[in-house]
Amino acid sequence: MALVEMVMPKMGESIMEGTILSWLKKVGDKIDQDESVLEVATDKVDTEIPATHEGILKEILVQEGDVVAVGNPIAIISTEGDDQKPVVETSSQAASVEVQREEAPAESGNGSLMQPLEVPAVGRFYSPLVLNIAREEDISMEELEKIPGTGKEGRVTKKDILAYIKQKDSSPAIEEMPAADNGSEAPEVVAPSVAAIPTPVPEVSKPKVHVSVNANDEIIEMDRMRKMIASRMVESKGISAHVTSFVEADVTDIVFWRNRVKNEFKKKEGDNLTFTPIFIEAVTKAIKDYPMINVSVDGDNIIKRKDINIGMAVALPTGNLIVPVIKNADQLNIVGLTKKVNDFAKRARENKLAPDELSGGTYTISNVGSFGNVMGTPIIVQPQVGILALGAIVKKPAVVETTNGDAIAIRHKMFLSHSYDHRVVDGALGGMFVRRVADYLERFDTNRTI
Repeated sequence: MALVEMVMPKMGESIMEGTILSWLKKVGDKIDQDESVLEVATDKVDTEIPATHEGILKEILVQEGDVVAVGNPIAIISTEGDDQKPVVETSSQAASVEVQREEAPAESGNGSLMQPLEVPAVGRFYSPLVLNIAREEDISMEELEKIPGTGKEGRVTKKDILAYIKQKDSSPAIEEMPAADNGSEAPEVVAPSVAAIPTPVPEVSKPKVHVSVNANDEIIEMDRMRKMIASRMVESKGISAHVTSFVEADVTDIVFWRNRVKNEFKKKEGDNLTFTPIFIEAVTKAIKDYPMINVSVDGDNIIKRKDINIGMAVALPTGNLIVPVIKNADQLNIVGLTKKVNDFAKRARENKLAPDELSGGTYTISNVGSFGNVMGTPIIVQPQVGILALGAIVKKPAVVETTNGDAIAIRHKMFLSHSYDHRVVDGALGGMFVRRVADYLERFDTNRTI
């Protein structure tokens, strides 16, 4: 019999830790290789973690609600095989050291209380748990960036922020000294040490909304994903200066072309041809024409992205939204885009997306038309600088030019709503970009083959 460590796996780019939601197996249960053992939540998605080996679940090293760094041991599996030196002791010791390190209050090398960072750690990753604690304690992002972290790569752990809050609450208030009498010597003021009192950081005031509850009202607690979405949306509005430009596009040719080829496409490719991949294709072409839409802001720097990775918002059965990302979307044709869109939409609703499939987006689209909406003002997905809402396609009477002059005709039209970050995208660029998307849709080649 051999004892094998099961560690927290790497679950995608920039994901350094996960929160244990629930154990699907208990100690003593027999498990097969690749069988789901526990459910883990990251800031990207909830996912099930499969067993790395077949055997008996010998020991559970972390509990539900614990935040575990990637690579740390989470369980011990007893497998069939030759006897060998158990790794349980080593794992337990490592886990014990990690727990002791995390539970110890953050202190400087000389034993004094934690000192706020002199330079804010802008762009540092924060776990959902840390962000929730910061929000509940009214700690702004500016203040959070000043907290020294003891986690990997200087990240703030749960223990760090709790120690900071405890220190902040226990710090004595600075009393205003009475004015000295005329002719008398002013009393000596001993300034408190920097270690004792955190450096003051300007904090954006958060209005408190007190809601009255009536007898017939129902109180519904937000689920974890809804809390995360709410936090991200508020943060985005606070980070980016949102502006929205609208363009109406005539997509009659696209509607007729799709109606003509969709049955053949289904028979040949086994997938339903929707409008979404056609819209994504137009967006990628427009991004190539206006590459400064495909950027991110890092302090005073603009990061120009080479890859065009399109995020597509998908509504889940719970009503929440999730945004899988089509990597290098500009390199896919209509067939490739259709298969990606349909696959992501299906697996998103089944909660089977991998965390890496939800990261790395450079621009996002949201199909509000699927809900019958004609337009919208979407909120930017950070750290991107633009998002396009696709309205419903509706029939409208319109003036069209013919060889015999202008005429009134029934056309299929839709609104494109482009929200962009006015810090780096001016109205001219934001407006020209969405206009170019509409141009590609209106000039769609109806003679193209699948």
